[in-house]
Amino acid sequence: MIDRPGSTSIIEKDRPIPGPNDVLLRTRVVGFCGSDLSTYRGLNPLVNYPRVPGHEIGATIESVGTEVPDKWKCGQDVLVLPYTACGRCAACRQGRVNCCQHNETLGVQRDGAMAEYFVAPHDKLLTSSKLSLTEMALVEPLTVGFHAVARGRVTSEDTVAIFGCGAIGLGVIAGAAVRGARVIAIDVDDSKLELACKCGASIGINSLQGSLHEQLQELTEGRGPEVIVEAVGLGQTFRSAVEEVSFAGRVVYIGYAKAPVEYETKFFVMKELDILGSRNAMEEDFQAVIGLLEGGSFPVENVITACVPLLEAGTILHQWSEAPAGFTKIQVDLG
Repeated sequence: MIDRPGSTSIIEKDRPIPGPNDVLLRTRVVGFCGSDLSTYRGLNPLVNYPRVPGHEIGATIESVGTEVPDKWKCGQDVLVLPYTACGRCAACRQGRVNCCQHNETLGVQRDGAMAEYFVAPHDKLLTSSKLSLTEMALVEPLTVGFHAVARGRVTSEDTVAIFGCGAIGLGVIAGAAVRGARVIAIDVDDSKLELACKCGASIGINSLQGSLHEQLQELTEGRGPEVIVEAVGLGQTFRSAVEEVSFAGRVVYIGYAKAPVEYETKFFVMKELDILGSRNAMEEDFQAVIGLLEGGSFPVENVITACVPLLEAGTILHQWSEAPAGFTKIQVDLG
């Protein structure tokens, strides 16, 4: 549990009781998300303390409610869609339940799955007989990138550039590569660029080495990438996305800038850009990532930087906060 900024603890709680349409899950593997790091640092405006983190989940069904369909059985390994949808807001009425106005994500607006047991509605479960629990817990962070690719309407005719090769950016890279796009990864860390190429990037650019603009122009015959996805959350990269994308291009923002961003707005009009936000993911994004991981080509073992037992979760979270560049994905093994 994150008690308050900079402080964690492990406490005893009663085993939750599932309702008729719920399943009781025994948590096996949970990933730490960037939102958990923000919560630990006191920078997540959506969180009240104390908060149990955890929405990147691999779990085993312990028991089922009386109204749960027969396809869900005790002992079955599953992953969980961690978002809620009210069904009434403008987003839900358009079928875009991933950005429900009243969404509550596990581990953010409500307590998450980093506990021995937790309860979830049966209609939030997905499974795959081919995936390990480690892979199941990796599905959700990759779906965020896959959804951004869908928002950008990426095709095999596009060159796609991604700012940021963290876990979310790697999901964008893999998702764009699956669609046959030419993928350019942009970061300031050569080791992350090397990993990005294992995940599907054709080219890696260290933006600290030489002119990013000149390199992108050279790679695209002076046009700029048709799609740029921002997965960093810095004012500089927010602006660069608009400056570097092609005319009639699409810019997709996943990252949250920590301060207001000033733009040269003439590019919006001159280039007739599509400026798109991307939040969470849809069930079809989950199914697409499950398919990717079932194929066995994604470098899971390279993406997961550390896996620790629950007793060490607070320590690794502190280490991540102190040296964020040293980690891509952290998972906690609850056994």
